[in-house]
Amino acid sequence: MKPRLVFVHGIGGLRDPAAELDVWQRALADGARRAGHSRRVLDLVQGWAADARFAYYGDLFGPPQAQGDAPEATDEDDTVAALLLESIDERLADPTPHDDAATLHHARAQLSPEGGSQGAGSGARQVLTAANTLLALPGLRTFGRWASAGLMVGQLRQVARYLRRGEPDEEGLSLDVRIRGRVEEALDPAGPTLVVAHSLGTVVALETLQSYEGQIPLLVTLGSPIGLRTAVRARMRPQPVAVPRPVARWLNFWDRDDLIVGAPLLEKAVRPNGEAVLPVSDRVDSNGAWVHPAVKYLAQPAVAGRLVEAIENATQP
Repeated sequence: MKPRLVFVHGIGGLRDPAAELDVWQRALADGARRAGHSRRVLDLVQGWAADARFAYYGDLFGPPQAQGDAPEATDEDDTVAALLLESIDERLADPTPHDDAATLHHARAQLSPEGGSQGAGSGARQVLTAANTLLALPGLRTFGRWASAGLMVGQLRQVARYLRRGEPDEEGLSLDVRIRGRVEEALDPAGPTLVVAHSLGTVVALETLQSYEGQIPLLVTLGSPIGLRTAVRARMRPQPVAVPRPVARWLNFWDRDDLIVGAPLLEKAVRPNGEAVLPVSDRVDSNGAWVHPAVKYLAQPAVAGRLVEAIENATQP
């Protein structure tokens, strides 16, 4: 019996779940081939190796923002400012090429013009101005699908909207509850489920699994912002943030050039579960200027190779 494989996406516009599933599977297959698992490539692409599902929730955020639109000021702007500030500070803590460092320092000053560290009082104008500055970093505009600062801020606000725990529907269910419901529907309570989560999806997956009763032999997180203490982790539930009980193994992958990640070593950010499981973080280095997309991570041999091995180990005769 093959295991379930659930992909959980991050921020972004509306998607075609079936098309996204195919793209993610093909990226995983490419990484598997590069990791020496060529015999499993067709199995991964065709879905024979695992019962693959794409947990889609992007439509719950509403219609996409038009490229070039400047979003109106919202209560989420302070969270976006804090997220960008923490990400910038983590990036500056390591050696950075001169031009990148100058851009990052300039954006930081725009986010916190009076020297504040958490973006207090930063309105839409400061956030948009800083986002426009950050788009000068190699690849963010060309390869990040962020054609404008307005589009970038609008999508980053999805993180704030999820963590705000608001926007109830007609049944009184908040946005975050509805999003977690989509992920839980994709899991297989009758058998082992391997979860691969990206970006905001790592936050969603971790919170979903806190109350899950099934088997999770492996959780893989890609480009996760959970390490951002103030903007993200302090707003997660429950507190303190810990490894969910059913997770038997957690692999966390990060790229040095992924601005969204911030603090990458999640084993320093979360507590172990009852079985003493902690995340194991591993750095990967992707080719190209924009490294945040999930497919960039999945095509990495270090990521795909270990995931293929976990799928084989979870396969029941």
